[in-house]
Amino acid sequence: MLRKVEHILDEQIRPALAAHGGNIEIVDIDNNKVYVRLQGGCQGCSSSNATLKDGIETLLKRHFPEIEEVIDLTEHDKGENPFM
Repeated sequence: MLRKVEHILDEQIRPALAAHGGNIEIVDIDNNKVYVRLQGGCQGCSSSNATLKDGIETLLKRHFPEIEEVIDLTEHDKGENPFM
């Protein structure tokens, strides 16, 4: 499943995040939960939760109904240059 999720991220998510100087890293997939870390401009961005839940999680659940949740492990307070 990891390769399939990475493919969706590469094709549909990362280009949009890159437009804002951001990226996403999969940390783990366990018990139908995807653990991610947002990077670059996404780390610390005030819209990151909406991006994660309304965008990334919705898209991944559409492609992989077995995914129950996408969990953000990002330390948003450590962001150096969030996009606003």
